[in-house]
Amino acid sequence: MRTDRFTIVLDANVIAGALPRNILLSFAEAGFFRPRWSKQILDEFHGYFVKRYGDEETADRQRQNMMAAFPEALVEGHEVLIDALKLPDEDDRHVLACAIKTKASVIVTDNLKDFPNDALIEYEIEAISLDDFVADTLDLGGAEAIYVIKKMRQRFANPELTAEELILRIEKCGMVETSKILAEYSELI
Repeated sequence: MRTDRFTIVLDANVIAGALPRNILLSFAEAGFFRPRWSKQILDEFHGYFVKRYGDEETADRQRQNMMAAFPEALVEGHEVLIDALKLPDEDDRHVLACAIKTKASVIVTDNLKDFPNDALIEYEIEAISLDDFVADTLDLGGAEAIYVIKKMRQRFANPELTAEELILRIEKCGMVETSKILAEYSELI
């Protein structure tokens, strides 16, 4: 277990897809960071999942699995901060409030335009895209991070995936930089 972990808030849009969620939570389980989310973020995740896959039962199960695996990830008491925050989209203020409350260093989101640096700097929080965050994790984590991806790939049984198939799926998810890094290490995945 790594001891240099930092805290991040995962926005709903980066955990809505199965593969990105698996990647992020595999890294969290390996101790690369401490994931955090709020009830509102999980509600948005649930809504995205149901809209995308049309399966409320699986969405409920995925949410429950996340909460069981990371019970410390749920942030509460941040709601009092929401009204005082200024963001381009007022509906995203709860994500920033969650990050402030838990003293997160990073918000991982694919909605960067709604988390401009000038709105985050006073809280010492950075918004970073899913692709950039995972690529940075791979770059900084080296062999240990590559091993996490390998172990994740090996858990896939239906269907089994080769390293090349996994890398292609990651690229199709829009994680181009991540797929480039993984392609360099495909023989280790």
